[in-house]
Amino acid sequence: MSKRSRLVLILVVLATCFAFLWPSVKWYFVTPKEDQALALGSREKIKDYARNMAVADLKALMADARAEKTDPVDSRYAALEKEAAKTYKALKESVPPVWTAANLLHAFSSEADVQTILEDNYRSRILGIKNTQANAVKLGLDLSGGMSIIIKADLDAAAASQKEAISDLATFKTEAMAQAMDTLNSRIDKFGLSEPVIRQQGEDRIYIEIPGAADSERINSLIMGKGMLAFHMVDDEASSAFLQYYSEHPTSTFDAEYNLLDPSLIPADDMLLGTYVKDAYGLDERTGFLVVKKETGLEGKHIQGATTTRNNISGQPEVNFELDSEGTKIFAELTANNVGQRMAIVSDDKIKSYPTINESIPGGQVRISGFNSEEAENIKAVLRTAWLSVPLTLENQQVIGASMGAESIQQGLWALVVGLAAVLVFMLLYYRGAGFNACVAQVLNLFILFSVLSALNLTLTLPSIAGMILTIGMAVDANVVIFERIKDELRLNKGRVASISAGFDHAFWAIMDSNITTFIAAVFLSQLGTGSIRGFAYSLAIGVVSSVFTALFVSRLIFDFDTDVMKRKNVSISWRIK
Repeated sequence: MSKRSRLVLILVVLATCFAFLWPSVKWYFVTPKEDQALALGSREKIKDYARNMAVADLKALMADARAEKTDPVDSRYAALEKEAAKTYKALKESVPPVWTAANLLHAFSSEADVQTILEDNYRSRILGIKNTQANAVKLGLDLSGGMSIIIKADLDAAAASQKEAISDLATFKTEAMAQAMDTLNSRIDKFGLSEPVIRQQGEDRIYIEIPGAADSERINSLIMGKGMLAFHMVDDEASSAFLQYYSEHPTSTFDAEYNLLDPSLIPADDMLLGTYVKDAYGLDERTGFLVVKKETGLEGKHIQGATTTRNNISGQPEVNFELDSEGTKIFAELTANNVGQRMAIVSDDKIKSYPTINESIPGGQVRISGFNSEEAENIKAVLRTAWLSVPLTLENQQVIGASMGAESIQQGLWALVVGLAAVLVFMLLYYRGAGFNACVAQVLNLFILFSVLSALNLTLTLPSIAGMILTIGMAVDANVVIFERIKDELRLNKGRVASISAGFDHAFWAIMDSNITTFIAAVFLSQLGTGSIRGFAYSLAIGVVSSVFTALFVSRLIFDFDTDVMKRKNVSISWRIK
């Protein structure tokens, strides 16, 4: 490869790595701590924060307008200013040179429009920060502190309870695990905890990581609690009255945990529940509230199966589910007595759908329509919660304190810095000028390693740091092999250019052989190992590739730069060779 091609390749790699690493730099070094705390909260918490801040900003803006203040509005209203300017231009009015509270509100037809813009601005900012965090290198529990849980799903027991309705056991187990993980994700997010990590291990185990300080008893109760699916009739009159009150008192209806401040707002035999849909992240997002009857119309245990189809005439998506004999009788009576009323499908105290009963349904075959394809799949998944009931048992739980995590970070960083410094000092002292090439290659090696970790969204743990430290030694090994081959060529009285070229050529396969075998070992570790072993294997495998690149390309380019640009005739590589 020509010198120019090597230079272009290195620049492209470094630019790409910087793009990969930027989310991590932005998250850990640019984002304020208070914004990090908001972004790490549940999506419900983010939505509540955005709405409450928007309401507070709107009140402050209206107060300033009533007081006829002429001072420019605060910078937090920049999004409003942009929309207001568009409105003034559309109405062919001159845009005010200074935005005051009065002329800013004048551009909008209602307070709801102002609140919507303010809320969207807060939400998009926090979700943007959350997206940055999602693309940054994560700290494992051994570094950040938190709790890890391993849960076993008894798929055999779940299959035994539904053996008459199962046509394919493997498909049943796959769907059962997917539903169990979705339910756990929903429960954890519901309680406003930090962003969890939930993934399947093997066929029947679920691994959960909850970073930060956590109440283990509270989390266990919400994770292991059995969520019941049931059908409740909607109290439309009470719902209308409550929603009217809520629209007039948006800030004084609930407390911080969304409990009613005045329980008398709804009848004694009713209960208030939120309506939810799946958001773009696949999590439940509250869209409103409905008042439903406390009495259960039909329990979910009577559901035997759920599928999605399309109407033969309209082509619209439909959800079909089948009831057992007892459920058929209950549902026939329920629908006959409530034609024209809405029926809420409730799972884990969340209303997932509230279709209208158009006619009596006596046969046990139920069809629900009136939504798009994505909503149909979500409702089907909710209905399957009832009949894909998977018993969960807690197998293992570990809690790591935040102080211990901070201490681990400090010790890991010290080990990395001291190890790198010791290696660099040795290379400079032993190989003189050529040692500088190795130092640059080492720094770039770590830069590439962190960038790839960020690009692959991997988690940084103490074993991962150990893999990085090992990579430092292995990267130096490649440079040592190259430098010793160059020294051999210089002893044969060859010139600078010939010695460097021959040194790299002769060292190539020795470097490749040793690193390929290490890479193969790392691959096997990543496949056969679990948890911390995988973290070590991933960082080692990435480090092997990056160290080969920096040793063969970066170091070679520095030698060529000294030859072609600095016009050096000799190679500063040993105290005994001049």
